[in-house]
Amino acid sequence: MEIKITFPDGKEQSYPAGVTPRQIAEGIGPGLAKAALAAQVDGLNVDLDVPINKDAALRLLTFKDPEGRDIYRHSSSHIMAQAVLRLYPKALLAIGPAIEDGFYYDIEFPEPITPEALPAIEKEMEKIIKEDIVFKRRELPRDEAIRFFADAGNKFKVELIRELPDDAVVSIYHQGEFADLCRGPHIPSTKHLKAFKLTGLAGAYWRGDEKREMLTRIYGTSFADPKELKEHLALIEEAKKRDHRALGKELDLFSFHGEGPGFPFFHHNGLVLYNQLISFCRAELYKRGYMEIKTPIILNEELWHRSGHWDHYRDNMYFTDIDEKAYAVKPMNCPGGLLIYRSRLHSYREFPIKVAEFGQVHRHEKSGVLHGLFRVRTFTQDDAHVFCLPEQLEDEIGKLVELILYFYKVFGFEDVRIELSTRPESSIGSDEMWDRATRALQNTLEKMKIAHKINPGDGAFYGPKIDFHIRDCLKRTWQCATIQVDFSMPERFDLTYVGEDGKEHRPVMIHRAIFGSLERFLGILIEHYAGNFPLWLAPVQAAVLPISEKHFGWAEEVRKKLEEAGIRAATNLSDEKITRKVRTAEMQKIPAMLIVGDKEMESRSAAVRRHGAGDLGAKPLEQIISDMLKEIAEKRIKP
Repeated sequence: MEIKITFPDGKEQSYPAGVTPRQIAEGIGPGLAKAALAAQVDGLNVDLDVPINKDAALRLLTFKDPEGRDIYRHSSSHIMAQAVLRLYPKALLAIGPAIEDGFYYDIEFPEPITPEALPAIEKEMEKIIKEDIVFKRRELPRDEAIRFFADAGNKFKVELIRELPDDAVVSIYHQGEFADLCRGPHIPSTKHLKAFKLTGLAGAYWRGDEKREMLTRIYGTSFADPKELKEHLALIEEAKKRDHRALGKELDLFSFHGEGPGFPFFHHNGLVLYNQLISFCRAELYKRGYMEIKTPIILNEELWHRSGHWDHYRDNMYFTDIDEKAYAVKPMNCPGGLLIYRSRLHSYREFPIKVAEFGQVHRHEKSGVLHGLFRVRTFTQDDAHVFCLPEQLEDEIGKLVELILYFYKVFGFEDVRIELSTRPESSIGSDEMWDRATRALQNTLEKMKIAHKINPGDGAFYGPKIDFHIRDCLKRTWQCATIQVDFSMPERFDLTYVGEDGKEHRPVMIHRAIFGSLERFLGILIEHYAGNFPLWLAPVQAAVLPISEKHFGWAEEVRKKLEEAGIRAATNLSDEKITRKVRTAEMQKIPAMLIVGDKEMESRSAAVRRHGAGDLGAKPLEQIISDMLKEIAEKRIKP
């Protein structure tokens, strides 16, 4: 019996029933046969040796494919787990997934291990790779799988399997003496792992529950090419140098204190940066017809039930009682904006109504996940809500997409990936609402010819969304901006407008954020720029450095002229030598240094030095100010 295989380019070819993806790869060529790691048959990831018995669409997955990289790294975690059990036979394996650019495995060790143990585990992994052990899949009924892992003494695997339906078929992967609960697929054999490195240890609670067992998480990364691994490890080292927590302290931007764990304290320099982000955003929104509002931080509990946030955010909310009634500190800004909309009547002629808020929200995070500005317990969202007529929806989504891409270009983020996330299992609203909202987002992206990935089931609880992922200079991706279409909230809050027919109608609501969290975005910028902020963003834009005390007067006059022009400046009037003053300014990463001595005092000029670029020569003060103002206005990333 012949079956028809359809390839990604649309070409079709006949093969005998029962052919495997490996055999098809071998028939295409030795290069592909060697590179293939797994396959995708009718959208389902499978091992290379799985027989295909009916007509199907086939993708052969290599390390170049995102799915291939995930499979490669998941197999890497299995190889690491096998090495661990060889060295620590009494260790219990929990879970070991692939993550972006790497993998980890959570393990309960009989005795704590330290980073010094990692080289021995790596050495054992190298032995396993040389043994060329084949990954073999076996399927068992649920009860038999429970017995298998109970006999092995692994309580974690037993717990996971018990949560499956009674009639579930459980898959286990074997590699030599090692066996693990896993849905697969995996690389053909251990020798396919070409380059890897274990990168660190961390603590992790079983299933993220601080009341459960504390496990040891071993992190690692792996690549198909040793050169790529070397480049990646170099980026990791560079990331350590750019750690925003260290730079935040070094540049006097922010700090954290035991009196308020997870709550950032912004110092003057940090607040200048924070305010620059808001000022830039505010100016751009004003050009586009936005109004700005401010809503209370504490609102009553009933509001959060009405909005639906109670069911989805309750465990991460802070509460208080006022006049013997229950209130909550807001985890989101949306309900406050809805109340303002409802405070007066609206006509169809007003639409679209664009309302922005730089609103401070609070969400409780467990202490173990707090991480500088990236994960805090209070942050400011640059929220906006666009209320529009149904026929305006796609046009307004398109304008928001353009606005977000413009913002990211200003900050130097040219590589932006876009994902469309659809209805999650836990959600509010009718099927018809969700279909209309999803269709509007998809249609807009298609009209704009913007490539995007579909994320099934990853939407907000009230509507589908477009998420924007920016890639920084270290090739890390960050999800920041979001556009969410919401038909549910206007219905829950009974929002209306008077239409052209004189009757009441329901508006459509679009939620959007560009920075997402200002604190987190600021952390991203600190690491992306390594603290070397563009002139327009820098807390201190110019340092005026007099060579000696007799030049202090002219130095102070230069500073005042700069400040009068709107340039943030500081003067170093210490008795240090000029070389020391220059070094201090360089260490503080101040973009412009203006050095003044006898010649500059006489000619009313300054010798210009730019951070990282060196000396640019003496220029008249008026020209210096003009050049700096031009650079600031153009928001250049570099001079």
